[in-house]
Amino acid sequence: MGDFRLISLLQHWLPDALELLRSPAGALLFIPLYALWVTLLLPGVWASMLAGVLYGTWLGSGLVFVGASLGAVVVFLLGRSVLRDWARRRLEKIPKLQAVERAVSQEGLKLVLLTRLSPAFPFSLLNLAYGLSEVSLRDYSIGLIGILPGTVLFCGLGALAGDVARFGEVLGGEADVGTWALRVVGVLATLAVVWLVSRTARRALQDVETSL
Repeated sequence: MGDFRLISLLQHWLPDALELLRSPAGALLFIPLYALWVTLLLPGVWASMLAGVLYGTWLGSGLVFVGASLGAVVVFLLGRSVLRDWARRRLEKIPKLQAVERAVSQEGLKLVLLTRLSPAFPFSLLNLAYGLSEVSLRDYSIGLIGILPGTVLFCGLGALAGDVARFGEVLGGEADVGTWALRVVGVLATLAVVWLVSRTARRALQDVETSL
């Protein structure tokens, strides 16, 4: 019975919540909400795709980048201070992230950028790992630029998903086929760029690991 009530409440409130988020004020509200999402160490993929659905690829990417950066800095500072012992225990189970923590003192900003570009490292836990490391807040913050390719990709996928939901309008001649096709091509091109960048980052990380 409780599950049905929860579903009923979601069905009632979700459309209103999404409509609020689509407004200019809602777009500004989305930034701290996304930052909170990152701070709670929740996976950002679905939230990024939601931004694409609500705001389109480019505005959604901008909002996600700002929110993700704010949340990442908060997690970094928490991992360096009050959550240090908890973060250390959490990362003991992930040798790859422990290796990153040790290596960053030698490679600094270069390693931060490479790990941000590589999909092999989970964003939320990487924030904790760098909080435990010796990397400076300046290098850490600059390295967040590396999340941009993935951010654009997931927001683009979200925008495309919204377009797919309206594909009947294209078939019915109510929407511009050319515009829809360009969005599909844009997502595919972004996917190709992210794949190439990720492959390059993985190779560079292997070189770093070999030299250590």
